[in-house]
Amino acid sequence: MAKNVMLKFVEVGRDMPSKRPPDLRRHDFGEIYGEYAREKAAEQSGRCSQCGVPYCQTHCPLHNNIPDWLRLTAEGRLQEAYELSQATNTFPEICGRICPQDRLCEGNCVIEQAGHGTVTIGSVEKFLTDTAFEQGWVKPITNPGERGESVGIIGAGPGGMAAADMLRRAGVQVTIYDRYDRAGGLMTYGIPGFKLEKDIVMQRVAQLEQGGVNFVLNCDVGVDISFDAIRGKHDAVLIATGVYKTRELGGPGSGAAGIVRAIDYLTASNRKSFGDDVAEFDNGQLDAKGRKVVVIGGGDTAMDCVRTAVRQGAESVKCLYRRDRANMPGSQREVANAEEEGVEFVWLSAPHGFAGETVTGVMTQRMRLGEPDATGRQMPELIDGSDYVENADLVIKALGFEPEDLPTLWGVEGLEVSRWGTVIADFKTHETSIEGVYACGDIQRGASLVVWAIRDGREAAEAMLDYVSGAASIAAE
Repeated sequence: MAKNVMLKFVEVGRDMPSKRPPDLRRHDFGEIYGEYAREKAAEQSGRCSQCGVPYCQTHCPLHNNIPDWLRLTAEGRLQEAYELSQATNTFPEICGRICPQDRLCEGNCVIEQAGHGTVTIGSVEKFLTDTAFEQGWVKPITNPGERGESVGIIGAGPGGMAAADMLRRAGVQVTIYDRYDRAGGLMTYGIPGFKLEKDIVMQRVAQLEQGGVNFVLNCDVGVDISFDAIRGKHDAVLIATGVYKTRELGGPGSGAAGIVRAIDYLTASNRKSFGDDVAEFDNGQLDAKGRKVVVIGGGDTAMDCVRTAVRQGAESVKCLYRRDRANMPGSQREVANAEEEGVEFVWLSAPHGFAGETVTGVMTQRMRLGEPDATGRQMPELIDGSDYVENADLVIKALGFEPEDLPTLWGVEGLEVSRWGTVIADFKTHETSIEGVYACGDIQRGASLVVWAIRDGREAAEAMLDYVSGAASIAAE
């Protein structure tokens, strides 16, 4: 009888891949976690309880078949495990690195709830796909035959790229339009290298290019080409622009020099990692070296900013957040990593203005948590007489992102948007108010996770394939 390699969680403890010491990793932008060896990946996969109702799979937006590819990994059947993992996920090596597993799959692991420590799902997922690339198991995109139908995708982020992958595998002609000079969206220019090294993104971009996806870069829709022109070129269009408009912060002095947007700060840093000339970085405007940095916000973007500032050699780095640690939206794992690297978190603090024509400090008020709001989160309340100033000569606004006003920017009539500015689209087919036009990712659901954008892109691709196939059938009659 074959030996059972699963259900080892009682005798084998949770063991993450090695993490580089803070004193080393805070000086470069390399990923901080190491890679499992084959034996360690098998050992940790074998901790899975193979429960009858896999909450890890249920709470994964892509509903990845996690228990089965963990079992295959434990049995040493790595190529089969990889093929199963990529059957539902276009970019498993990216999700394995940047998904907040502590809030999704791992956070709902049954053995975690029983006190044994969750299975390290994300690290195994990363190991599988990295191994697949090394071994040549990641195959070029192929299709059963080229089709005449064409789809235009606006936005080369995770949603647009996931849709392009599926459509090309069906033989549809795909063109992606993007305002930046490299594809990948926030995966390329938003997320720092210590979480996602850029060659990981570029290898997927290369796979799409080799598979026949046409990228039109440095192309700002509404400026370099009209939305109507894109519609005229293609049988269907997918809007996958993401959300890039920064939520603003008012108050006295909010226009002072030295107050910058998170997206500008992170983009400049990532461009430097590619070796680009970046004037705003080179002149010191977007470089934290030697400066007292204050980041305002409590989400994952704020964590990216504080940890980037550390690596740029900031004199000090503080993060102001108006709620406490338990109520912050960012990953607790990222908070812990930031603290290890020397970031100071100032909880229950909110800015109400800025000192200096060139910023010298953040005027701050202490907060306390009051009654819960409609979502169940406790509302922050001001504490009278608690004002003070946090010294700073670089302030980074990381308050989240909002949609741009696409109907106005693109001059398109009939595209319905919500009161928040997101494009209104069916949450299954992703079809908008304009026939043949679809939307996916953050521009539909609001600022969210890469894994949700991948799911949306895959769903939209299925619906678009049905649409262009139906249109082709009608045209042939």
